[in-house]
Amino acid sequence: MIEAAQRHGTFALGIISRVKGSSPQKKGAKALFFPDDTMMGTLGGGCLEAEVRRRAKLAMASGKPETFEFTLDHNFGWDDGLICGGKVYGLILPDAEKAIAVWRELASGQSAKTWGVDENFVIGLLEGTERPLLYEETVSPLHRLWIAGSGHVAQAVAPLALNLDFEVTIFDDRPELANYEYFPKKTEMRVGNWGDLLATPFPAQPVFGLIATRGHNHDADVLADWIQKPFAFLGMIGSTRKFRLIKEGFLKKNIATAEQLEKVVCPVGLPIKAVGVNEIAVSVLAQLIEVRAAAVQ
Repeated sequence: MIEAAQRHGTFALGIISRVKGSSPQKKGAKALFFPDDTMMGTLGGGCLEAEVRRRAKLAMASGKPETFEFTLDHNFGWDDGLICGGKVYGLILPDAEKAIAVWRELASGQSAKTWGVDENFVIGLLEGTERPLLYEETVSPLHRLWIAGSGHVAQAVAPLALNLDFEVTIFDDRPELANYEYFPKKTEMRVGNWGDLLATPFPAQPVFGLIATRGHNHDADVLADWIQKPFAFLGMIGSTRKFRLIKEGFLKKNIATAEQLEKVVCPVGLPIKAVGVNEIAVSVLAQLIEVRAAAVQ
């Protein structure tokens, strides 16, 4: 929204505030509508979105916000196939760029913050207020994904993770691989000897860990350190046999407890019969999305 305000000057914000029954999008879906008739985001597509788009254009011209309610039945959306049978409720907020102070606060991502729209269509942060609200949402800090290793798996996982709202940090001792020739510019790079890398301060925000170094011994070295840290999720590339051997060694040397080892997912990724690094990346991110969604419910 901040970038949209800078680029377009003004925009209307459309929000799905509530749904009842089946619908193409759920509560919290958003779209930005611009004066040049372009848009960003989606409220579900089809005639529902087309109608909100039409109303948003009128709202930007009049400056008047409004609520909407659609029943997705045979009488609404037959041509577009939107006969879900549910009801969709929402808001259209013209001049939403004027709340840029709110958007900046939410985008800072330092802690979970709740914002809302009151009955007078005023957008604001909510701090213990009990006034009637048309919409309310809590925005949590982005989850960070730490990836140990910069090889083919990491190179496939990182861009996908960035597109799925993870902040990605790569750890490796190989500058010839851990660089922006192989990773998107938004990736944070930490390159050096593993002793220094493993001493990296742990963030306050939720962190997922993925261990995918160049070999069994390096994986075990990283796991020995990371298993002691409060990861929200910790997974490792490898076979069940590989992990069984690592577990036996860790228990014998008192590196970790059985309880700690039970929290490590290896092989990481949902069992979708993935072949090749790109499919492996999909399976890994699918699992991370599943875990993240469960954590924020």
